[in-house]
Amino acid sequence: MNTKKIAEKIISEFHWFHAHPELSYEEFNTTARIRQNLQAEGIDIINLPLQTGLVAEVGTGQPPIVAIRCDIDALPVQEKTDLSYKSQTDGKMHACGHDFHTASILGAVYILKQHEKELKGTVRIIFQPGEEAPGGALKILETGVLADVQVIFGLHSSSLFPVGVAAIRAGAVTAAVDRFEIIFNGKGTHAAHPQNGVDPIVAASAFVTAVQSVVSRNADPFATDLISITHFQGGNTWNVIPEQVYLEGTTRTLKTNDRNMVRQRIYDLSEYIAKAYGATTKIIWHDGPPATANDKEWTKFAEKIAQQNGLIVEPSPDSLGGEDFAFYQEKIKGVFVLIGTGLSYPNHNPHFQIDSAALFPTAEYMAQLSAHALEQIKK
Repeated sequence: MNTKKIAEKIISEFHWFHAHPELSYEEFNTTARIRQNLQAEGIDIINLPLQTGLVAEVGTGQPPIVAIRCDIDALPVQEKTDLSYKSQTDGKMHACGHDFHTASILGAVYILKQHEKELKGTVRIIFQPGEEAPGGALKILETGVLADVQVIFGLHSSSLFPVGVAAIRAGAVTAAVDRFEIIFNGKGTHAAHPQNGVDPIVAASAFVTAVQSVVSRNADPFATDLISITHFQGGNTWNVIPEQVYLEGTTRTLKTNDRNMVRQRIYDLSEYIAKAYGATTKIIWHDGPPATANDKEWTKFAEKIAQQNGLIVEPSPDSLGGEDFAFYQEKIKGVFVLIGTGLSYPNHNPHFQIDSAALFPTAEYMAQLSAHALEQIKK
């Protein structure tokens, strides 16, 4: 395909992906569509034990090896746009730009294939499932397909920047994200006779108030930490003190020490506050992805290639959002880039939209970034 045909093709595919969203680990049709597109251009697909998602390869088949990654899953959001290619599935929407990621990386593969004989090594292209779960990155890593990769690049759409901007910054650009569930167990009784029971609502409420002191009194004032209680459920009628209260929430941290401290304080506060009120507690902790950590030298390199491709480079904004690209960065040096896709409603909003004018420039940038990275490693 020539440049014009690639640009037209990826817009068409972007529209298809947007109209046919699939949730994490349900991306069967999406995977089939990607496979069909790659096979039509003679692009090698690596045989891996993946139910959804796939990994392709362009180049010599020999080291050095770099990787580029996109995610392919959608969200359980009811779309409220007026797009001609809006979601055809009720309750599901590409409200986080993964359709854009998939189409632009597909374009990058086409460009790399055109110049395959010029590549100084191999580019592995990851179409990753289950980022929103999160954890799809771990499924890719478990296959061993990235064991010999020397650097990895990822991208994400950003409604904070206009088309033509690449936001890049060294160090942590998203947070470590953990989820917790806490059950406070008391003793049920009639609301008129609280002395005959143990009220888990009072104990849980005391915990909700106290846990806010972790960030304000246990963390360094210059640190970036967050604890949010997002779900509080207890009781089902007006005159009964219930047996149990259920809490759910999330922590967001940028440093490993803070992550460990916040977790320990939540455990301590829940246990001792429950005990003080005569209740008991149980915590179920769900470790999420760590903070992304962009490699300093490769970040400079990504900035240089962006500028050479005519993109305006801005620093990535601070964010406590999570991104499972960080799992790759625990094993491989890497850079996570934000791509301006036009000012819009924020991610996960039912009115979220992307300007398709950003597709081809992004495809060109990711192709150039990976190709030049091979040359950089060769030096």
